[in-house]
Amino acid sequence: MMKKKSLCASRASLVLFLCQMISSLDVPLDSKLLEELSQPPTITQQSPKDYIVDPRENIVIQCEAKGKPPPSFSWTRNGTHFDIDKDAQVTMKPNSGTLVINIMNGGKAEAYEGVYQCTARNERGAAISNNIVIRPSRSPLWTKEKLEPNHVREGDSLVLHCRPPVGLPPPIIFWMDNAFQRLPQSERVSQGLNGDLYFSNVQPEDTREDYICYARFNHTQTIQQKQPISVKVFSMDSLNDTIAANLSDTDIYGAKPVTERQPVLLTPTGSTSTKVELRGNVLLLECIAAGLPTPVIRWIKEGGELPANRTFFENFKKTLKITDVSEADSGNYKCIARNTLGSAHHVISVTVKAAPYWITAPRNLVLSPGEHGNLICRANGNPKPDISWLANGVPIAIAPEDPSRKVDGDTIIFSHVQERSSAVYQCNASNEYGYLLANAFVNVLAEPPRILTPANKLYQVIADSPALLDCAYFGSPKPEIEWFKGVKGSILRGNEYVFHDNGTLEIPVAQKDSTGTYTCVARNELGKTQNEVQLEVKDPTMIIKQPEYKVIQRYGQVSFECIIKHDSTLSPTVIWLKDNDELPDDERFLVGKDNLTIMNVTDKDDGTYTCIVNTTLDSVSASAVLTVVARPNPPFDLELTGQLERSIELSWIPGDENNSPITSFVIEYEDGLHEPGVWHYQTEVPGTQTTVQLKLSPYVNYSFRVIAVNEIGRSQPSEPSEQYLTKSASPDENPSNVQGIGSEPDNLVITWESLKGFQSNGPGLQYKVSWRQKDVDDEWTSVIVANVSKYIVSGTPTFVPYEIKVQALNDLGYAPEPSVVIGHSGEDLPMVAPGNVQVFVINSTLAKVHWDPVPLKTVRGHLQGYKVYYWKVQSLSRRSRRHVEKKILTFRGNKTVGMLPGLEPYSSYKLNVRVVNGKGEGPASPDKLFRTPEGVPGSPSFLKITNPTLDSLTLEWGSPTHPNGVLTSYILKFQPINNTHELGPLVEIRIPANESSLILKNLNYSTRYKFYFNAQTSVGSGNQITEEAVTIMDEAGILRPAVGAGKVQPLYPRIRNVTTAAAETYANISWEYEGPDHANFYVEYGVAGSKEDWKKEIVNGSRSFFVLKGLTPGTTYKVRVGAEGLSGFRSSEDVFETGPAMASRQVDIATQGWFIGLMCAVALLILILLIVCFIRRNKGGKYPVKEKEDAHADPEIQPMKEDDGTFGEYSDAEDHKPLKKGSRTPSDRTVKKEDSDDSLVDYGEGVNGQFNEDGSFIGQYSGKKEKEPAEGNESSEAPSPVNAMNSFV
Repeated sequence: MMKKKSLCASRASLVLFLCQMISSLDVPLDSKLLEELSQPPTITQQSPKDYIVDPRENIVIQCEAKGKPPPSFSWTRNGTHFDIDKDAQVTMKPNSGTLVINIMNGGKAEAYEGVYQCTARNERGAAISNNIVIRPSRSPLWTKEKLEPNHVREGDSLVLHCRPPVGLPPPIIFWMDNAFQRLPQSERVSQGLNGDLYFSNVQPEDTREDYICYARFNHTQTIQQKQPISVKVFSMDSLNDTIAANLSDTDIYGAKPVTERQPVLLTPTGSTSTKVELRGNVLLLECIAAGLPTPVIRWIKEGGELPANRTFFENFKKTLKITDVSEADSGNYKCIARNTLGSAHHVISVTVKAAPYWITAPRNLVLSPGEHGNLICRANGNPKPDISWLANGVPIAIAPEDPSRKVDGDTIIFSHVQERSSAVYQCNASNEYGYLLANAFVNVLAEPPRILTPANKLYQVIADSPALLDCAYFGSPKPEIEWFKGVKGSILRGNEYVFHDNGTLEIPVAQKDSTGTYTCVARNELGKTQNEVQLEVKDPTMIIKQPEYKVIQRYGQVSFECIIKHDSTLSPTVIWLKDNDELPDDERFLVGKDNLTIMNVTDKDDGTYTCIVNTTLDSVSASAVLTVVARPNPPFDLELTGQLERSIELSWIPGDENNSPITSFVIEYEDGLHEPGVWHYQTEVPGTQTTVQLKLSPYVNYSFRVIAVNEIGRSQPSEPSEQYLTKSASPDENPSNVQGIGSEPDNLVITWESLKGFQSNGPGLQYKVSWRQKDVDDEWTSVIVANVSKYIVSGTPTFVPYEIKVQALNDLGYAPEPSVVIGHSGEDLPMVAPGNVQVFVINSTLAKVHWDPVPLKTVRGHLQGYKVYYWKVQSLSRRSRRHVEKKILTFRGNKTVGMLPGLEPYSSYKLNVRVVNGKGEGPASPDKLFRTPEGVPGSPSFLKITNPTLDSLTLEWGSPTHPNGVLTSYILKFQPINNTHELGPLVEIRIPANESSLILKNLNYSTRYKFYFNAQTSVGSGNQITEEAVTIMDEAGILRPAVGAGKVQPLYPRIRNVTTAAAETYANISWEYEGPDHANFYVEYGVAGSKEDWKKEIVNGSRSFFVLKGLTPGTTYKVRVGAEGLSGFRSSEDVFETGPAMASRQVDIATQGWFIGLMCAVALLILILLIVCFIRRNKGGKYPVKEKEDAHADPEIQPMKEDDGTFGEYSDAEDHKPLKKGSRTPSDRTVKKEDSDDSLVDYGEGVNGQFNEDGSFIGQYSGKKEKEPAEGNESSEAPSPVNAMNSFV
């Protein structure tokens, strides 16, 4: 709703508005406006009214003001003009009214005491400061006085007076000793507000000579010390000793012992006193009492309560402190001192007075010519203050008259003001406790409208939230404000907008269509101006997937999601909090783009997690609770009560359930007598139950423990309870699972499950074993055994029933009579075979067999069933015999018929039947021969298409592996396939069964054909195999390749017949490939049954074999072969197993290749040496290696020469280096060291450069590196062959 008001409707509202505007001219109005508008002076900073200065430092009296034009300053001192130009010690700061009085260069602070007032003046008026009273601080010394020692009787009260010198301001008092340690204070000894030290009663430990009062003057930072005061306390015992020493035995002596006294107030004195305090100050009331025992102080307010939140007790409740007092705190305050002997009280009448305080301080007025306004100055105080007005620092009564001004008590009324009416008015409110002075100017301005909001300011808001568009303005008279949307839009009106008095346009619910340009227009009678601002409305930020409540087990992992949607032009930041605080600094907390993950969750992670999304315009958040659950803590404090022979009560205290309710408690027991350390299940009770009545067995040393169970799992067991041993008794039960089964045809083996230790009920556990033949009138035969669970009865008939019972007994008696069970003596093999065995053939793979049952008496044991043995004798379609493999079918129970599945068609079979009991099989029935009829054949073993021509293809095939009868023919079907993979007409050919190949003629050239091939018997057709092939193109097309011309390339490449030959650590893989030439193969392999990825090896070239190396011995591998570049083209998988790891074998070194090679090399070197020796003996002299090198241009190894039997030189790349200049062979045919790069001399072999010529050859052969040539020429004589041998070796 528009909040527009006319100027004439309320002049006061306009004045208030303009006053608010002008009072904020400093900020936020811009500097240009401030520079252009005239303004009367305003005091902005001044010193306090009561200004105590340090007499050792310069005095600075502050006075700062602002105005337009800038004001000038002047001062008065003690009511008269203070001419600062005549005092060299006084200066005024530039562009300021602040005075600096130079004390540190010879001035005295006392000379400048007085009352100062500052005036700031310009052409629009004058403002004045408060009266500033300057007083230098004082810290006088203590007056000299003679202090007598204080002799006090134990229990009496004492006051040590401080009486500090009067200072300005008053000093702070404290008591210390000679060691500058504060004296301890208590309810008995304390310091009063006046600085005196009060003792409610003295004790012997109060004796000392260094009670020192210190006065600290903060202003001058000095401390004054009073002379030490001595206190000596006389105890009654020492006083009696002194009296006794000075009196005769006949005198009566003995001072009174320390007597207790009721309280007496030391301060204040009397029963009543008064106290006046000013409003807003701190009220301090004090009561200190003497007495023995030490009195306790209590405070009350008569007729009322002590004010809450403002009342404090200090100095051991001896001081009542009330802060920020007001008139309502006036009244009577009573302090009560009490001990065991009585009480004393004092009433303090408090009156709260008030220095003047503002109710309404005058505020600046900015008016337009002809307008009206008021200055109001209202103050209160106790007593009520007087109000007086000044104009430009002069009492208004003697100030220049202004017809537009009228004074009415605390109000000045202005009407029809003009620009000359501008002035600064002062309001003074004073009473006997102080005064208030306030400056308020009246500034009459005539200014056209100005808009202070920056042009084209951009505002961004979130949709469905308020938008506030500023239009800060100034003008005099007050301008009217109008808003438009768009450059040429109409004026904005209506309920969807709110127009504020400060010019702001509010759109309560901004929508996306609110985006645009808005124009603010300000106009008054002096002019008009406008400004444009921009509004952008953004999509709100939303959390589209909030974090959800999570329950997680301890040490688990949990993740909270926080997926957001936001305006594309905003950049959100996501912050996660835990319990409204930052996340712990822990690496377990991982903050992702849209989630928070906590690793290895602990109990401390329990709490509320909040996802906060912030943008520059909005903020959204969502929270979720994390509950960390775990198995419960173990119960504790197990207690046994109500001990009886057969029962006991167990109670316990549950442990922490760890956020998952306990559902049950499991009670376990330990038998420390029979099975120590073994815990057994006893019972289980609900989780709400903490006591249970337990049944006990005799002769058991019980210990119990409790395990708590919740949804997470079971707790650790509790600590065991105390032990409880029950009394012995006869057994309560007999052994279980009693059986009688013979192991031989003539015995009966009786077995049972022995009683456990706690079931024995007492010592001496034994078993009474009884048996008799069933249905025979025999007596029971019994034996008593111990520590066994089996008894064998010998000499029994074969397989007859027996009645058996086993009874427990111990030293205290027998268990109850046991129940009787039926057992049988041992079985023997059946005596006869089933008869009348008949076979009925149902079809080519199924037959039915029938037999007559054997008499039960001949079974001689428990009849378990019949076994049918059957085997294939031969196939009727093939005469070759093979290994006979018998198959067995077992038919349980007393069956006399069975089915034989999985037979092979057109075959001869034999079978026999045997009866089976627990001992084994009986004799076989006579073999029964039967035959299966013919069936449909299997698919042909292969189909190959070869020898393609322009119009023919040759087909070759193999007969079915399983003909299942007599083949009658083969059926061949084929049809062409065009380029769009559509099938043509199907052609069918019947081929005699004795054929194995066929040439198809009259086919279309360059045509793809699909072939279907199957075999037939008299029963029908078998499964077919398919193949595809293409006839070749004519001579105008692609020529027939020269290689492989007789083989038809299959339509789709294939790899088949993958075979493996494996050793311990390697396998040779081979395969057959049919398809385009130049295929690049790869082999993939891995451990059979493993989920690991296949390992891949690339085959070099187009070979059809590869060796896999580095395999693990004794491991089963899977392998397959594929071709590169053909997706999904690979062979079927093959499986092979590497050989087992073999134990290391002793190797004959003489058979090893490396040893034989080494020996050959040694023999060769010896042969070379012998040849060298032979040459030197025959030819004599020496020759350089260089000449030999020159003689052989070929650097490779040369063959042996036929003429002299020498070898050619050996060289490598390193040997082809040019000789240095001047390295020619000397005339004596000796070789210098630098000429022979590879002599034995260079390699440290031989002596003094021997073997220069042939030694270089040896050096090269032995792989020695070429060395740097040495300077100088060296030569030596050739050694003998023996020395050469020794030197080499």
